[in-house]
Amino acid sequence: MKIVAAQKNSLAAEIAAKTPKTRDRYVDFLRAFSICAVVVGHYISTVAIMSKNGFLVYNAAGMIPGMWAATWLLQVMPLFFFVGGFSNFVSINSCRRRSEPDGKFIRVRVIRLLKPTVVFLGLWVVAAAVAVLISGAGTGLIRNFRMVIAPVWFLVVFMMVIVLTPVMERLHRCCRLWVVVALVLLMIAADIMRFWSPWPYTGWANVAFVWLFVHQLGFFYADGSLVRAPRWLHATLALGGLLGLIILTNIGIYHRSMVGTGFESTSNMNPPTVPIAVLGCWFIGIAMLLRSSISRWLARLKPWLIVVRANSVIMTVYLWHLTAFGLVFYALFLLGWARTPPGTLVWWLERPVWIVVPGMLLAVFVKIFARFEIMAKAKSPLSKEES
Repeated sequence: MKIVAAQKNSLAAEIAAKTPKTRDRYVDFLRAFSICAVVVGHYISTVAIMSKNGFLVYNAAGMIPGMWAATWLLQVMPLFFFVGGFSNFVSINSCRRRSEPDGKFIRVRVIRLLKPTVVFLGLWVVAAAVAVLISGAGTGLIRNFRMVIAPVWFLVVFMMVIVLTPVMERLHRCCRLWVVVALVLLMIAADIMRFWSPWPYTGWANVAFVWLFVHQLGFFYADGSLVRAPRWLHATLALGGLLGLIILTNIGIYHRSMVGTGFESTSNMNPPTVPIAVLGCWFIGIAMLLRSSISRWLARLKPWLIVVRANSVIMTVYLWHLTAFGLVFYALFLLGWARTPPGTLVWWLERPVWIVVPGMLLAVFVKIFARFEIMAKAKSPLSKEES
């Protein structure tokens, strides 16, 4: 373990020191920031209630009046897909300059996602099977198992986006904004079918349309279009996204929460709706407005080294963060804690505890399991310009 940690730190330091000036460090910062925001958001808002059938998991945004507003700041998954669009655009074009087939781009990207994920799922499947055999528990244990492996949904969708990247990149070069317009129209059509037709399951088409939309906007960042755009356009994108959220969540169709809470009849996330795409515009506009100032900060070695180290274990953090939360909750519940009603003063005062304690256990998981992510990246290296 010490050897792996030393290798990780030395590798991060070497990468940080040798980073070419042409690399957009802000992209790496946004990637690390978005995953950290996901973790903190889950730790703050997850409400787990123990029942005879195991955990019942809810989101405090559906239990505390006004807390839905926090999801407009912490539901940053659209920002992650935007960053993914940048990275995939740079990566596939780098492969093509080396005369490598698109299939190699897909294979390298997917393998880097799969290796740490297979380890994560494999360990949990074995643990769940052993627990069922020993305790005879069934439904409740499966429910708990589903809670801790919930992060895998994103990886499945992101792999779909990776597979479609070669086609979407070519469409971007020939059609540019028309691709974005087409995805917007398809998103709207899917939502109309979901809410006003006898076939509500057609709304699941937005799993592709919504995430491809924000991913496609990442192409405009990668080719320099968004960077060259005037600041007023970035501000318009942010304010337009915020105004769009306000309008859409007040017309009686969409809930205000940008996450599933367990209480609403329909969720904006499963499947995603038009407001999630609008939320992406809100985040992207803000991100572009902050780019210059944060990039100057990242030009210093110490902040950049922190970002490099964070990115080297980002998948491990994402995969294991709910496992850490679930184990801490169960332990504290057995000790007579973790029973405070959401929204009370005590509950709010406890929030730092629910960030720090699961975070400490998560750090242990990262030390143990980050080696698989590091090995996956080492065996499928990308060029210096790729993210």
